[in-house]
Amino acid sequence: MRPQLTPFLKLFLTAICALLLTACGRTPLQEQQAYVFGTRVEVLVVSEDPEQGRKAIAAVLREFDRLHRAYHAWQPSELTTLNLAIFSGRPLKVTPELAEFVQEAQALAKQGDYLFDPGIGQLIKLWGFQADEFKAELPPAAEIKAWLASKPSIADISLDGTTVRSRNRDVALDFGGYLKGVALDRAATILRAQGINNALINIGGNVMALGSKQGKPWRVGIQHPRQPGPLATVTLADGEAIGTSGDYQRFFELDGQRYAHLLDPRTGYPADHTQAVTVLIPAGPRSGTLSDATSKPIFIAGPNGWRDMAKKMEIGLVLRVDRDNRIFVTEALRQRLEFIGQAPELTVLP
Repeated sequence: MRPQLTPFLKLFLTAICALLLTACGRTPLQEQQAYVFGTRVEVLVVSEDPEQGRKAIAAVLREFDRLHRAYHAWQPSELTTLNLAIFSGRPLKVTPELAEFVQEAQALAKQGDYLFDPGIGQLIKLWGFQADEFKAELPPAAEIKAWLASKPSIADISLDGTTVRSRNRDVALDFGGYLKGVALDRAATILRAQGINNALINIGGNVMALGSKQGKPWRVGIQHPRQPGPLATVTLADGEAIGTSGDYQRFFELDGQRYAHLLDPRTGYPADHTQAVTVLIPAGPRSGTLSDATSKPIFIAGPNGWRDMAKKMEIGLVLRVDRDNRIFVTEALRQRLEFIGQAPELTVLP
């Protein structure tokens, strides 16, 4: 069964047609799309020099492709080499970049009480969510139970310089819930280094804005988890990033039950209490990374824990849609949202 994916962008650029039209005859806007990190990406830049814009986009897409190839968890890569060493019980000297990724992902996982845990690759594989296509079937309960008994986690990894060891051979690293955000930050650095100060980068729903669009803030949409099109729109200031985790992105249905790719390491099963969580991250050197990594523990924490998790991770702008279509939003984010059509009933929290 082919996985049911959202249309092109999970966090869609709601005014893209108008944007392209108004750009004509004014400051030239260059746009290019690609398929990387298992999703479609889009880079838009505003530049008086079209050639400068094209070269900058090409540099960004080359870096995306490099990251994708080097750290793919399921095709031959530096990361699969490390996972094989872990499974074999061997230490491995890795590149400084991979060592840095492991260290940063460990810190983020710890901050989120390991609800976001890049060490659960074996669980992802049990459910089949590592594949572009997967079957609508549950993994054997005994295998889930065995995985829970082993409790593999990125916390089992230790670093000595660039030498990686694991005290648990069942750890399998998968940076799928982290690397798109890293790529956003890399893109911002590359674009600015090439003189591009106004751009919008979208990697499958994680979006970062640089500068503005002809003096006006970039406006993006927050995808409705159960309907086509956006639930609301929000403007992004220079350097801000926004990301959404949703149960509509990769899932299958069996006997009327939806099983999504957002797995709860505490149970071994997909979290089923939430449809979507969106976070907006203020400008900073890691805003892209945080837009990707922080939405997941907030999503998985569920109705009784999501707000405390957001506070613990110092994420103040959050929107959550639960399985009953109820919408919860922090006051800080509510002030910036424009809902499409009639405003829905909201629970606004401090």
